[in-house]
Amino acid sequence: MIFEGNSKLNVLLNGLFETYLNAVPDVKKTTSILINNSVIKSQSEIVNDHIAFRTLGLPNLGIQSLEKIFLHFGYQKRDYYQFEEKKLNANWYAPPSEEFPRVFISELRVHQLSQKSQDIILKYTQDIFTDPLNKIDLENTNEVINFFTQPLWKLPNWEDYESLRKESEYAAWVIYNRYYLNHYTISVHELKHPYNQLEIFNSLLKSNGIVFNNAGGEIKTSGDGLLKQSSTVAQTINAKFSCGNTLPISGSYVEFAERLPLPEFNSNKKLNRNQRREGFETSNADKIFESTFTSQTKRK
Repeated sequence: MIFEGNSKLNVLLNGLFETYLNAVPDVKKTTSILINNSVIKSQSEIVNDHIAFRTLGLPNLGIQSLEKIFLHFGYQKRDYYQFEEKKLNANWYAPPSEEFPRVFISELRVHQLSQKSQDIILKYTQDIFTDPLNKIDLENTNEVINFFTQPLWKLPNWEDYESLRKESEYAAWVIYNRYYLNHYTISVHELKHPYNQLEIFNSLLKSNGIVFNNAGGEIKTSGDGLLKQSSTVAQTINAKFSCGNTLPISGSYVEFAERLPLPEFNSNKKLNRNQRREGFETSNADKIFESTFTSQTKRK
C-alpha cells in the first residue's frame, strides 16, 4: 500500500502505513516473498483491500469519534455489524474512489464487561472529557497522522493489562496500543494468476515461514462463498509498561482477502470493485479478530 500523488488522503494513508510497516515484520516479509516469486515487482503494486482500527465504545471515543477522520476525507459509512460473544460493534466505510482502501472500525462495548474491567478502563480514560478529534485540524494531515501515534491516555501497568486480557483480549490490545493501525489487507484477487486464489497464495507464504491464524480454519469463507479471508498471527512486541516491566504482548498483523466476482460478472476479464463481492462478513471478521489473541500468538 503506497499511494502516489500529493492529495491529503494519499499523504494520510501513506503516513499511517509507514509506521505500521516498520512495526510489523510480516508486512515486509510478505512483500519480499511476492517479489522473490515474481508475483509483484514492488510494494506499490499491492492493492489494499481495507485497513482496520480498534476502539473503546465510550463517550468521546469509539466509532463515532474515529470515523470523523474518514468521513472528512470522503468515505461513506456502510454496513453495521455486531459481535455478541466478543462484545463488539463495527462499521465499514467505502472510499471516495477505488484506488483507496475500505476502512473497518470496531469498538468494544465497555459497559458489558465486568465491573472490574470497566473500572480499569475508566482509570485510563476518565480524563477524556471531550472528543480528542475536536482539537485536531482534519485538513492538517500531520496532525491526523500524529493522532494515531500519540497516546490518548497514560501507559497501562502490567497488572491492569493482564487483568483485561483475561476477560477481553480486544480490551487489552486497545488499552496498550490505543488507535494504532491494527492491520492492512492485501487484495489477493488483484495478484497475477495463480496467486490470485487465496489457497495458492497462502501455500506460498506458508512455505516461506508465515504463520496463519487458524481460528475457525485458516481460510474464513462467507456464507455466499464470495468472500475469503485469512490473516497472519500477530507479531509479538516487547511492550514497556508503566511499572517499568518490558514484556511480550500482541501487536499487529497482515490480512489477505479474495473477493470473488458476483454471479452476473463471473468471467475471466478484468473486473472493477463494484463487480466483486463487497462489504464484510460477521463470521469471518469474528475469527480474524483472534489474530491478536494469545491462543494464536503462542503458536508463533
